[in-house]
Formats: sequence, structure tokens, C-alpha cells
Amino acid sequence: MVQNKKLTEKEFLEERKEVLASWHTGSDHQLNFDEAIEYLKNIPDHKNFAKKLAMAKANDYRTLVQPRAGVPVVHRHIELMQYLEQCGADFLPTTIDSYTRQNRYREADIGIQESMREGRAFLNGFPPVNHGVTGCKKVFEAVNVPMQARHGTPDARLLSEIIHAAGWTSNEGGAISYNVPYAKSVSIEDTIKYWQYCDRLVGYYEEHGVTINREPFGPLTGTLVPPSISNTVAIIEALLAAEQGVKNITVGYGMGGNIVQDVAAIRSLQEQTEEYLNRFGYKDVIVTTVFHQWMGGFPKDEAEAMGLIALSSTYGALSGATKMITKSPHESIGVPTKEANGQGIKASKIVTRLLSDQKFPECQVLTDEMNQIKKEVNCLMDAVLKVGDGDIAQGVVKAFELGMIDVPFAPSKFNAGLILPARDDSGCIRILEFGNLAFTEEIKEFHRQKIAERAAFEGREVSFQFTVDDVYAVSMGHLVGHPTYKD
Repeated sequence: MVQNKKLTEKEFLEERKEVLASWHTGSDHQLNFDEAIEYLKNIPDHKNFAKKLAMAKANDYRTLVQPRAGVPVVHRHIELMQYLEQCGADFLPTTIDSYTRQNRYREADIGIQESMREGRAFLNGFPPVNHGVTGCKKVFEAVNVPMQARHGTPDARLLSEIIHAAGWTSNEGGAISYNVPYAKSVSIEDTIKYWQYCDRLVGYYEEHGVTINREPFGPLTGTLVPPSISNTVAIIEALLAAEQGVKNITVGYGMGGNIVQDVAAIRSLQEQTEEYLNRFGYKDVIVTTVFHQWMGGFPKDEAEAMGLIALSSTYGALSGATKMITKSPHESIGVPTKEANGQGIKASKIVTRLLSDQKFPECQVLTDEMNQIKKEVNCLMDAVLKVGDGDIAQGVVKAFELGMIDVPFAPSKFNAGLILPARDDSGCIRILEFGNLAFTEEIKEFHRQKIAERAAFEGREVSFQFTVDDVYAVSMGHLVGHPTYKD
């Protein structure tokens, strides 16, 4: 059974031989650690993701901005990245294509060739494994801000090797967050092992004087995820990463829609991640936060979509998040043009600048929401540690088996899928059906009462219809799915 135990250097290097042999990387001298470490050490601080985040946190700088984007051909991807940098992106992404996410590199290679031949994208992202270290370096050296891989890959070991050797000093994902929301049949035990390797790779670089950022994917399924569930997953993945030697971690959260709850969630996430890392002896880890703009359904009208982006930016800035992931006004249409992506960046940037000198005021309702989130997170973490006999990795596997942790609307068969979320009357995300979620009766009663207050206001019985109405509400111009809004 998998354990939360740091891979020895011997174990790591033995596994590395197998990882690098899984594709045409044997002749790539740039994957030699000595060469990769030398290259990474010479990257200027302003292009190192981890250092730029640490500086922003230390200086209490405004919330920084990063989009999502990626196309399959190197020179086209460079053009896209340079355009987004010109639009004001503080960090650049590379969204990875779906074939690479499933380690189907031959299909990705065909997609690259078709894209080059036809002059349009035949992949929904950039395939780093196929382009190798050389191609990824070309992208990195063509821009002047840090780069990160953003994907959704259960087994990102080879991908991680290539991007880090190419100078990309951040990698998004984790054993839960890049499995449960993205895959159906990959076991959590397997992804813990895969991501232990990815984290040990970062730890190995740290041991040799190179700092690299790791970022668990906060929004999970991105639809009505209660803050305590996403925060718990982020804390678990931070602990798993720290055990392997990661020293710079960004924990994330996807916008829920109620400003008090969103601010409370980010602040609680920052505080509790640091508390748990310190509790387990990881006292030298720099923790930052990332706020994801609205992840659910978007309005079809571009002006309305831009309004939602501005609202998301306001929440992200007032939450004090270190970084924010932006959206585009084409969100309901499909893959955005570079111009639409740029518009999302510019709209987000002006909001964060205007709010850079403002803080969300301390108030009792914020304190109460933070206390509630923290109470729920502690309850879930206690359950994980208990069923794992103190081992967080074993505890995660067993907790998901028992449904003690449960992510709403996830495709994974290793996720119970028994809980149902719904909003209360103020728009906060609460829980309608608990399944086997490891909450105390006191916590459950809190949620029941909040849902009951909404039912009384609307004059209808508590039912699954609450959830359905809330899923569609924002795309129709409302936060809470009140039945009076359907007209």
C-alpha cells in the first residue's frame, strides 16, 4: 500500500530510468540532471515562478494574473504566449492537449503533423513530450515571464521531466485534483505514486539549488464544490508534496459566488495549509494562493461574460489571493481566440490594480464563515488521518473508498459521488445530501438549517431541484437558482 514517505534518491533515480525510457527521450542530453540544473540556475529571478510568487507574497503585492492557453505547434504557441504577455499576463500558462494528458503521445504526434499541414489546431493544447526539451525551451526563451504547465494528467511523470528541464518552473496538479475530476478508472493509490515522483523531481531540484513551484488544482470539478472539500484536498496535496521535498506550494480555490464565502475560503486555505505543514514538520515551505475565476457555465453574451470576469476579478483581488487564473468572454463558445483571451487578462488587470490598495473589511460574518470552513476541514482531515493510522497517503485512499471525502459531480469510479451541493439563500455553497462525508452531526445540522432557510424563503420543499437550478443559474444571470428567476 502506498505510504506518505519520501522516495530515496536511489528509488527515485531507478524509477526515472523507466520514466525516461517510456518515449523517445533517451538521446535528449538536456534531460541530464547536471545540464538541466545548470540551465535552471541561470534563469533570472523574474522568470522563476516560485521566486516571483514568493516576492509577491513577501511584498503584499496586488493579485497577479495568469490566463489559460495552448496550441499544438511551437511557433504558433510562441506567438500566442508573446501576445498574452503583451496583454499584461504576470505568469504564462501552457495548457496541455488531451492526448498528452492520457500519455497517448503517438496520437499527439499525428495531431501536430495535421496542425502543421492544415494551418489550424488539431489538438486542444500544447504537447510538450512530443516537442521535447528543445521545443519547450524555445517557448520559454521567447517570453520574459515565468511559465507553468496546466493540464489534468493523472500520470505526469514524463511531462514533468521535460517541462522542468526546459525552464518551466511550475507544474499544476496532484494525486487527487488531477485524477478524480479528470479520470474515470485510474486509482487514487496509483496517482499518489505518480505524483510522488513528480514532487520528488521538484525536491531533487531543490536539493541542488533550484526552486520550483507546485500548484494543486483547487477547483476540482469546478461546479458547486463546497470550500471545505476543495480546501481539504489542497491541504492533503500540499502535505504529500512537502514530504517529497517541495518548498514552494500554491494552493487554489475556485470562485463560489458569494463574496464573503470566497474571501473566507482563500484566507482559511492560506492559514490552514501553513498550520498543517507546520504541524507535520514542514516548516520551510512557502505557501501562496491562487483564485480561479468562475469555473461554471458562462453567459453567452460577451458583454455579460466580461461582467462576470470583472466580478470574479473583484472577488479574487479582495480575497488577497497571490495569483488569479483568468477567463475569456468566449467561455461559453469554446476555445477562445488570443484576442478574447487578452481581453480577459486586461479586464482582470484593471480590476486588480484599482483594488490593490483595498482590503475586504474584517466583520463578524466573515469570521463566522472562516470558522465554519476551518471546522469542516479539520473534521475531514481528522477522519483521513484516523483511517490512515496517521499516514496521509493511506488515509486518502481509504477515505475515498469509504466516501468520507467525496467530490461532487466527479467522473472517477473511486469517488463515491453521493453528496449533493446547493446554495443557501445568500448564495453560499452548502451541502444538501451528505452521503458518507465525514462530518459531525453539528456540521450537518448547520448545512441543513441553511438549506431550510432558503426553502422557506422560496416556499418550496428541499429537493434535488435546488442543485439543478443552481448549476444553471449563473449562465442565466443569477447566482442562486430561485424559481422566480426562470422567467
